[in-house]
Amino acid sequence: MKYDITYDKRVDGRKFDELRPIEAKVGVIPNADGSAFFKDGNTWAYAAVYGPRRLYPRSMQNPTEGILRCRYNMMPFSGMGDRVRPGPSRRAKEISMVTEKALAPVLDLNEFPNSVVDVFIELAQTDAGTRCAGINAAALALADAGLKMKDIPAAIAVGKVNNQYVVDLCYPEEAYEGIVVDMPVAMLPRTKDITLLQMDGQFELEDLKKLLEIVKKPIDRIHKIQVEALKNKFKNVKIADEVEE
Repeated sequence: MKYDITYDKRVDGRKFDELRPIEAKVGVIPNADGSAFFKDGNTWAYAAVYGPRRLYPRSMQNPTEGILRCRYNMMPFSGMGDRVRPGPSRRAKEISMVTEKALAPVLDLNEFPNSVVDVFIELAQTDAGTRCAGINAAALALADAGLKMKDIPAAIAVGKVNNQYVVDLCYPEEAYEGIVVDMPVAMLPRTKDITLLQMDGQFELEDLKKLLEIVKKPIDRIHKIQVEALKNKFKNVKIADEVEE
């Protein structure tokens, strides 16, 4: 089957370098040590952090530092298509693992030997970019928990649809009947170090170089939104304290 090699207009009307509408909040789950909500278009991610707390069984403990555990899960009716089957799937386990790898480099858990920090990520609604939204929510939740971090990672998918480079692919673009490349990236905004890089599709080395350059601007934009979400929480706390006085 032959496809039109041009992609002149995005299916949702955005500019090629435009993000979907983003919203971020912290402190959304009262009983968690840290929590956050991150919305990217129609993809909604909630993250809750518990710990550091003692890790059991003891055979899993690290006597020199704490460990990070992440659990990614899509709610049964969150998907764009069929109902998601409850329980851990191979895909959920894979995304849980890469989320741990994306977040672990920024955490300093040396003060918490034999302990674990658990991060639970729930996707209430999905329209592509779920692992990136989950990482963004989890990074905010870890910061909200007061854990020592080198930076707040930000994540977004960039890619190529036929001839056109695009930022923040939506589901119709991922499923587009043409040549589609999808590349989720997590990056530390301050140093631009990459903590996650995955690729779905085939492309040339020049495409990879171009996408790694394109991703920097949206990463900075997402990081700014994350920082504003944290500032807004503590600004509201200060106002509440003044009212009580």
